[in-house]
Amino acid sequence: MDGYILPLMQATLITLSLALVSLVVGMFFAFIFTLLESAPFKPVAWLMSLFNLTIRALPELLIVVAIYNGLPLLLILINDGFTVNLYFTSLTIQLDIQDFNINPFLCGVAALSLLYAVYASQTLRGAFKAIPNGQRQAAQVLGLSKSRTFFRIIMPQMWRHALPGLSNQWLILLKDTALVSTIAINDLMMQTKTIIARTNQPFLWYIIAMIIYLIISILSKKVISRIEKRSTYFEQPTSAKS
Repeated sequence: MDGYILPLMQATLITLSLALVSLVVGMFFAFIFTLLESAPFKPVAWLMSLFNLTIRALPELLIVVAIYNGLPLLLILINDGFTVNLYFTSLTIQLDIQDFNINPFLCGVAALSLLYAVYASQTLRGAFKAIPNGQRQAAQVLGLSKSRTFFRIIMPQMWRHALPGLSNQWLILLKDTALVSTIAINDLMMQTKTIIARTNQPFLWYIIAMIIYLIISILSKKVISRIEKRSTYFEQPTSAKS
């Protein structure tokens, strides 16, 4: 058993790295998706809503496998070149790509980031709508620009409203990292399966993997609780602050 602990810990680090990178990238795109879905130009908002609905309707494993297998085909298409016919001209797109080796880790990050961004954008959009419109009007009366109003007034309140939902989606993202074992990433689940194949002790090693996931989730929950407490510090009663 001692010889398998170190590989399992290394696989755990890969799982954490995958989850954290996907969280950062996914949060960035979640803000973009939120802005697009809340855009005043209705066709843009409608297309973004349709995109979000499509991703949420598909199985998550299918998204991971589709990105891993579809990205090489996309690179081949770009390398061979294709022409987009416009009304007034034609646009040829072609890149000279020499190496088609696809990094499974990057594909896993792309898939998990997309999944997190789609679900997190719905949480952010709900938090955005929860802020009274009167605050935007008051900022406009005070002469604040739209960008300053958003970053100084709207976003801090959005963050407090969205934090519980985003923290729950982080735990879901952490569990979804197990899906990338299907695309040859040596994460915690993949390494567990490898050890089981060598030792023929599935119950023992699956229990160990469950314990590791549970420990990570508990530690994450403690960190999230501290962040939530700090973000609502000035809303708490005086007795709760001490």
